[in-house]
Amino acid sequence: MNLGRIRHIILKEILVTFRDAKMRAMLIGPPLLQLIIFGYAVNLDVGLSRLAWLDRDGTAQSRELAGALQGSRYFRISRQPANERQMESLLERGSVTAAVHVMPGFGRDVISGRPGAVQVLVDGSDSNTASIVSGYLTRALNQAGARLRPTEATTLQRVELRSRVWFNPDLRSQDYFVPGVVVNIIGLVTILLTSMAVVREKEIGTLEQLMVTPISRLELMLGKTLPFAVVGLAEMALVTLTALLVFDIPLAGSWSMLLLGSALFIPTTLGVGLLISTVSNTQQQAVMGSFFFFLPSFLLSGFAFPIRNMPEPVQWITLANPMRYFLELVRGVFLKGTGLEILWPQCLVLTLMAAATIALSTWRFQKRNQ
Repeated sequence: MNLGRIRHIILKEILVTFRDAKMRAMLIGPPLLQLIIFGYAVNLDVGLSRLAWLDRDGTAQSRELAGALQGSRYFRISRQPANERQMESLLERGSVTAAVHVMPGFGRDVISGRPGAVQVLVDGSDSNTASIVSGYLTRALNQAGARLRPTEATTLQRVELRSRVWFNPDLRSQDYFVPGVVVNIIGLVTILLTSMAVVREKEIGTLEQLMVTPISRLELMLGKTLPFAVVGLAEMALVTLTALLVFDIPLAGSWSMLLLGSALFIPTTLGVGLLISTVSNTQQQAVMGSFFFFLPSFLLSGFAFPIRNMPEPVQWITLANPMRYFLELVRGVFLKGTGLEILWPQCLVLTLMAAATIALSTWRFQKRNQ
């Protein structure tokens, strides 16, 4: 292996990539734009929910229950229907997210020490929001009900439950999703960059000239990938800083672990991009091939859907997806602050995948040009 020849190929790739002002802008603008748009858009948090309040009891106890909900930061009683038909109509039109129906005799039951009857109806057309709102409502009503009967509640309460959420104490979905957005941006950018590396030489007719030079296939592959590996690392640092500054995402772990994971992941996507480049004849084919690989990798990475909830055959397929391991690594560093002693399996798999994809793309390039 001749380092001088590799250096010349690297310099050539850097000049070809960065001499074009549009390409320089494309490397910075779209990734940041995607991060900001997706970072704000991919958000499962439920803010202030509108409630319909139907009080058929009209006692001090039912009004106190309404006051407890109105004072919550999660709910606002926006409508007070006169009957059940109006309440159902509000839910059908989507005017409210949920409706609370206080049954007659609620106050009497509370005073006598019996459970008061309250019906909760939640709009289930959005299952995620419905699940969260239902949980919030149940907890708020239980707490308000306990305050209505403090003596009995204290007597019956044998265990005081105090829960604490680790790693994401505020349960912000942005803290969970934005690191995933960073992973997907880096994956897409590095695959696209290298997928056009060899096919561009074919289109402008310089590949044959490269073939008659003394440079070996492996030297050519390394020369094509190393500049984009540096670009990928710089891109990773840029989008990570943007995520920290714009979205205030906590970085519990170390930058060094994040850098190590990136250095192991980027060669796998570069190898995939080179492989796509060797089987494509035009840059349009290379771009389509990149998205053909990226989209399933994105969906099967665990970014939005837990892998454990997927069918077992699909779970086996995800084992061959490098984005899955990098996503686990990045979320571990961001949210849990874990280091190499925990994340070494992901690092090992990414190392093996990087070697395999580079070797496969080199073999494919040799076979195609024999």
